[in-house]
Amino acid sequence: MHHIVNHFATAALAVAVAAGTCTAQVSDSELAAHPEYTESNALPYPEPDKSVKYTKAPAGYKPFYMSHYGRHGSRFHHSADEYRYLAETLAKADSAGALTATGKQISALAQVLKSEAMPRTGDLTQAGVHQHMGIAKRMAKNFPEIFRTRKSAGKKVVPHVKAYASTSGRCIVSMAAFIGEFRVQFPEIEPELLSGKSYMPFICAFDWGKLDYSKAPAYTAESDKLWQKVDPKPLMQKLFADTAYAAKNIDAGTFYNRLLEITDLFPSMDSALVASVEKAAGAPVSTLREIYTTEERITRWKAQNAWWYSLLGTSPLIDKSNGTDFAKSTLQNILDEADSALASNTPVAATLRFGHDAGLLTLAALMQLPVANAKVSDLSKLHEQWTDFRVIPMAANLQIVFYRKGDAPAKAGTTPDVLVKVLYNEIEQALPVPCAPGIKCPAAPYYRWEDVRAFYKGILEK
Repeated sequence: MHHIVNHFATAALAVAVAAGTCTAQVSDSELAAHPEYTESNALPYPEPDKSVKYTKAPAGYKPFYMSHYGRHGSRFHHSADEYRYLAETLAKADSAGALTATGKQISALAQVLKSEAMPRTGDLTQAGVHQHMGIAKRMAKNFPEIFRTRKSAGKKVVPHVKAYASTSGRCIVSMAAFIGEFRVQFPEIEPELLSGKSYMPFICAFDWGKLDYSKAPAYTAESDKLWQKVDPKPLMQKLFADTAYAAKNIDAGTFYNRLLEITDLFPSMDSALVASVEKAAGAPVSTLREIYTTEERITRWKAQNAWWYSLLGTSPLIDKSNGTDFAKSTLQNILDEADSALASNTPVAATLRFGHDAGLLTLAALMQLPVANAKVSDLSKLHEQWTDFRVIPMAANLQIVFYRKGDAPAKAGTTPDVLVKVLYNEIEQALPVPCAPGIKCPAAPYYRWEDVRAFYKGILEK
């Protein structure tokens, strides 16, 4: 899902793991050591470290159902206007003799992007395809019991996988890549692929045209402090030899922001396009990205991070819950699909959903997952507790794994003995779910489904 910032306006991610949690904080020194973190929601998917170990399920419990929400994988820029603006702005400056040698390189880059990338605005890249194939392969490896053909009451049971995708092409292709890999791992599964307008209310209900709630004075005052620290002048001096021309004809803040967002997508681009860019510019993509200093990237990212957090997250500076309220239909669908799978005699093994950053971020915040549940009023320190690149990198995903003893659905009128575990970006999560009084509950990251369902039903009813 796209976003608009009205201010001036791949290395693998090091995953911080603690027992039952996925931490979301980052220090200034970490940002300096890993400037790729400042790519925000454009960061390619951080595959979990191979040393990550999962907590063994309580004795006798085996996984039998998966509920999932995944953001689409890496894509081209969401806006054709961004490619067009950059190419046309630099071409005019070049014709006027206003560019430095570096500016001419960036202009050559922009012309290639206009001709080769702009027609694919918003499309999934091959990097995005492989991200979802990798997640599917690891899901199959981690929870094979869910997807294997089995016998029940002497009959062969072939797992059924129901997959929903946003009407956006990049989400549909993400779903296809995911299911394609599943079919490689488990050829007998029966996939049901669904996409259409009727599913959008629970795939991603966020409305980019209804953002008035975010204009809270307390938030805008804090946000403005961060954006005022973003200084486009050094970049403009690197690219424009004629500073008078640039001052008269170009909004420096808009140019700064749009160029940065486009260069942040280079690690996700297909190799053929990167080769075309490098040939035209006469410089490697890494050099082109280095026109922004690490300090500049960090300063701008902190403002952008605060924007995502405040608009779609749990910011106390915005007294309305409009952002997270958009995810209520998704959470309701998760509960409804799970209830159906638990009670049904049909072999529903998994419900998969392929959507957008706005759908997943609001869902993670509504569910109060540790990775997305910070309460921070001083936005200059937000990164110490909440980071967008850990919540909504490309192909970010939520996996809710259901466990039970035996393989039969609950009898009508009885409460199923079911446990659940939540993974976020494939890392176990602690949940804020209390254990019912007088009940012996399992240790985190396992929770009784009865308690989890009641907790989230309570949130939905508020």
